[in-house]
Amino acid sequence: MLPDYLASGLDVILVGINPGLRSAEKGHHFAGPGNKFWDLLKDSGLTPRKLHYREDGDLLGYGIGLTNIVVRPSSSSSDLGPEDYQAGRRTLRTRIERYRPKIAACVGITVLRELWPEISIKPKPEKLECGHRPETIGKTALFVLPNPSGRNAHYTYTQMLECWKKLKRQLNQIRYV
Repeated sequence: MLPDYLASGLDVILVGINPGLRSAEKGHHFAGPGNKFWDLLKDSGLTPRKLHYREDGDLLGYGIGLTNIVVRPSSSSSDLGPEDYQAGRRTLRTRIERYRPKIAACVGITVLRELWPEISIKPKPEKLECGHRPETIGKTALFVLPNPSGRNAHYTYTQMLECWKKLKRQLNQIRYV
């Protein structure tokens, strides 16, 4: 099980789906060699330099927390079942309400779907896009980022980076309001 990096007063908590097997083996978030997470943090301006996955705990110093909706590692999110997400949903909402970050950013549309399953079962489900969301958890805003996994073929790096930069701009606006 990977540690959560959470504290009160954070700018953003980045919420992943669950740890991959390599991350679980290494004991650090986003440790997969094809994962663009650390590049996106730096290139978007969320961190001033590229951190190594072994520095995941250092994100707290930048106002960034890390957690997952499901704690159980797997080789793929398709290995997770409804019971994994149901338990994780309750725990995650409680964590966000407790720590009250300015923004909870779902790292992947799957996280949003599982955090808010009613979005996907409306009479006419909306097409889920990355970016700011109208839903909130308490006073915490929601944002959706593309999943930076090397397995995500839905977005180019440039498209992912643009969305991560939007998160940075939204954080800047919130900080100065």
